Amino acid sequence: MTTGARPSLVIATRNPGKEREFRRLLAGLPFKIMSLDEVDVDIEVEETGDTFAANALLKAEGYHAACGELTLADDSGIEVDALDGRPGVHSARYVRPGQTDEEGRERMLEEMADVPGWSRGAQYRAVIAIVGDRVGDDPRFFEGTCQGAIAHGAIGDGGFGYDPIFWLAAERRTIAELSPSEKDAISHRGIAAKKAAAFLRNLR
Repeated sequence: MTTGARPSLVIATRNPGKEREFRRLLAGLPFKIMSLDEVDVDIEVEETGDTFAANALLKAEGYHAACGELTLADDSGIEVDALDGRPGVHSARYVRPGQTDEEGRERMLEEMADVPGWSRGAQYRAVIAIVGDRVGDDPRFFEGTCQGAIAHGAIGDGGFGYDPIFWLAAERRTIAELSPSEKDAISHRGIAAKKAAAFLRNLR
């Protein structure tokens, strides 16, 4: 669905936290930012890939096929050193499909209970895929990472997902203690979205 003179850009996520972030991060682009509900897409694309890029592409292509508009999708998660990179692509279903944010955090804190502070390193990773007629046959990918560590307990009430237990040494705060603008400046999704926005701004 194209509104007025601006073409549509569909943000292919069912996660309200992600949708809010993307609307902030992509504000000012010459596109009408649309949710899946706003383009009447009610299918669910399964994340069966074994990498963030594969899952982002599955969602971008699947939802683009359903709506016909330029479509942006991401896959993101947390990779913990002491857990050999887990939960990674399974971050949103670390405990079970459809887990709550609290369930995911509690499971991680349980697994990390005996891990000392100097071994609690982790990173957030996000990969964005964009597909659509304006892009051509080759999808575009944009990646961002954010380095940190797993705190010993939840701190802060901002953000979503693992943000309350993701400690930023330089900030001496968790991501959940940052303001939205502070988070956008350094987060994995913020970094990837800035790269995507630069591409989209010049898209003809």
